[in-house]
Amino acid sequence: MYKIAIIITLMFSQILSAQSTYETGMNKAFELWKSGQPAEASNLFERIATVESDNWLPSYYAAQVLILDSFTKLKDKHALEAQLKKAQTFLDDAVSRSKDNPENMVLQAMLHTAYVASDGANYGMSLSPKINALYAKAAQLAPNNPRVILCKAEWDMGSAKYFGQDTKPFCEQIEKSLQLFANFKPETTFDPNWGKERAEQLTAQCKA
Repeated sequence: MYKIAIIITLMFSQILSAQSTYETGMNKAFELWKSGQPAEASNLFERIATVESDNWLPSYYAAQVLILDSFTKLKDKHALEAQLKKAQTFLDDAVSRSKDNPENMVLQAMLHTAYVASDGANYGMSLSPKINALYAKAAQLAPNNPRVILCKAEWDMGSAKYFGQDTKPFCEQIEKSLQLFANFKPETTFDPNWGKERAEQLTAQCKA
């Protein structure tokens, strides 16, 4: 009985240690990202993903860091393509670990959007239908996810501006996302919880 208690205690300690290592690594990666080191942050998320083989979040963030940073490289096509290809690898890994996940769908749509933003003439026709389909499926799976509502609305708004159409209906959707953000609670500490500040910025622009 005593030996069993020791074994259980050791197993529990190992679990706590693993959780502590994971949490420390994730927090460090977020710190690197916040301090303006996206490549280093993505690399650390990637290393965490190799250890957390059943966890989709490290690969998700490894991709997200690169996707968001890619919007600063739209004029450098070679750097952009290399970065988005790397991000796609991470995102494919996240999808393989968490299928039919609306958060991954939003991220995939954002990755495609970076291509369209860099060269609409070449990518617009082929990728726009894919982006619309991703947001439609994500909205079907998670109609009250604020990131789904926000990112779809911003994409639709960009398309409307491009074609000279009214953007007001999409402003209403962005305001709706703000209401959803107010009540949204991530399931775990590191589950996606971003987007509120962007929604506030876009809402202010709509009202300007």
